[in-house]
Amino acid sequence: MSYNPGGKTIQVVEPGSFEFGVAALDHAHIDGMATALENTGARLKSIYEPNAEKAQAFQEKFPHAQIVDSLDAILKDDAIRCVAAAAIPYKRCELGLKVMEAGKDYFTDKAPFTSLAQLESAREATQRTGQKYMVYFSERLHNAPTYYAGELCRSGKIGRVLQVMVMAPHRLSKDARPDWFFEKEKYGGILTDIGSHQFEQLLHVTGAKDATINYSRVENFNNPDKPELEDFGETSLTMDNGASCYCRIDWFTPDAARAWGDGRLFVLGTEGYVEVRKYLDIGRPDSVPSVFLVNHEEETETRFEGPQAFPFFGELVLDMVNRAENAMTQEHAFKAAELSLKAQEIADVARG
Repeated sequence: MSYNPGGKTIQVVEPGSFEFGVAALDHAHIDGMATALENTGARLKSIYEPNAEKAQAFQEKFPHAQIVDSLDAILKDDAIRCVAAAAIPYKRCELGLKVMEAGKDYFTDKAPFTSLAQLESAREATQRTGQKYMVYFSERLHNAPTYYAGELCRSGKIGRVLQVMVMAPHRLSKDARPDWFFEKEKYGGILTDIGSHQFEQLLHVTGAKDATINYSRVENFNNPDKPELEDFGETSLTMDNGASCYCRIDWFTPDAARAWGDGRLFVLGTEGYVEVRKYLDIGRPDSVPSVFLVNHEEETETRFEGPQAFPFFGELVLDMVNRAENAMTQEHAFKAAELSLKAQEIADVARG
């Protein structure tokens, strides 16, 4: 809920030469998004949030930024080149369209959409305006072990990827959540929301461009007091290059867990396999996130201790400067969202 891994400063632009604004502080992921951008040398200039208390609390973390009294104050500021935002999910697309129409790039928290119609409107707008609609898929982009494992798999270290499984438990923290969190129209469903992370990983790790959804399910197993909450979701896919994929998402992290979720990634290849323990390694007193690799030449563990580098954010800033697509292609971001929305739709129909 308040995930912000900090990370090392990897400056890619001169400090102050790339300015951005933030708007819509409805999810605490915006802290991590803004921190990661500033670690590249980018500078947060302006904050817009109708709730004055939220705006002031955010400014305390970024005291050099000014609070402005309208979104237009950011959109009309020629010095601001990007707007980062974490609106309520069903409002993210509407905000993104305004940002792109104003000639600025948009960097939104996941999930970027709650409907396929929103996705299509954003696709049209990116093509027409030439602006970016980038997404904070933090479970890979802001997690050093997962990012490293993805590059490891794509490098050929385990041969051709045959199967990927992602387990994504989360801690519910029910009493700390805002009301919209439990209203399906606003959060979009568990596969649309946190599931979007998993579909992005499946596409990246397999190198696929698209996929067929074989099976999809959502349930409310244990929260009858919140009837619109889905606390469990799962999907099976066949990627367009033949790889088999499965993801499970849930809100069942127990209280004794030292992290908000014991996320795992398992990748099988023709020449080996990889396991990722994303946030902790249960059972070890000195537990740190780790990546395990086994192939015909080696059996290794790579441990991730202390502040880590997160290459995506510097690449994103440079992409915005150079109008390139090295950090992530627009189609990749949209395809991850599309698959999550379609999986949710299939699960909703099955559930009735």
